[in-house]
Amino acid sequence: MATAALLIGSRDAAFAAVCQFESQGEGRVAAITDARSLRLDDGREVRLTGIEPTATTKQALTSLLVGRDVALHGSDDTPDRYGRQSALVFIRDSETSAQALLLAQGEAIVSAEIADKDCAAALMAAEAEARRQKRGSWADPLAIKNAESPDDILAGIGRFMVVEGKVLSVRQAGAMTYLNFGRNWTRGFTATISRRIAPAFEGAGIALKSLENRRIRVRGWVEGNTGPRIDVRLLGQVELLGAIEPTGVRP
Repeated sequence: MATAALLIGSRDAAFAAVCQFESQGEGRVAAITDARSLRLDDGREVRLTGIEPTATTKQALTSLLVGRDVALHGSDDTPDRYGRQSALVFIRDSETSAQALLLAQGEAIVSAEIADKDCAAALMAAEAEARRQKRGSWADPLAIKNAESPDDILAGIGRFMVVEGKVLSVRQAGAMTYLNFGRNWTRGFTATISRRIAPAFEGAGIALKSLENRRIRVRGWVEGNTGPRIDVRLLGQVELLGAIEPTGVRP
């Protein structure tokens, strides 16, 4: 991981700087407690916001952060139910977050939970570069699931996944809009969008009905019984793909 900053380069360091929110304090990393959480030497527990881990994230975090002085930045330092504060973590005097470094190495996946548009775009760009270069987890050709193979997606129920495919139909039932990727609605892959977040798509200039016959990339937690689905709760969970665009363009 020592070469991660070099791989990002000055261009990426510049866009990473947009993620420097309000300071939430500093400290030295004593231990990595799980794949996206750490403990500082003063006892504080921190969850790295903005990413979902891969199989190698914990090892990468250990190499990158243990024993290092870090600065925490975020928009809200209210502890979660486990007592962890959520933050972007910067090695002291660095303008690039640990999250961006992990994403650029393919050692993590963007979670889409960061609402700030510029910061979210910066993290997504770091991930996209890792995908293009097939770094880390993106070296696996099955890292992105095909929406036309619902059984492969359903096998990962309870996991955070990235799925690509063509939306065959858009249907609304009650307060929910269904993006159907298969002809068989009960068995095919579906992304659901509640009425509560539909205005976010409209604000981004995306009418949900316009997604019909479009190729998109969806990320999120896989649920379902007979057929898999991802509940879209955040705008950043959906990326629009061009006819031959391999990396997607975030709305």
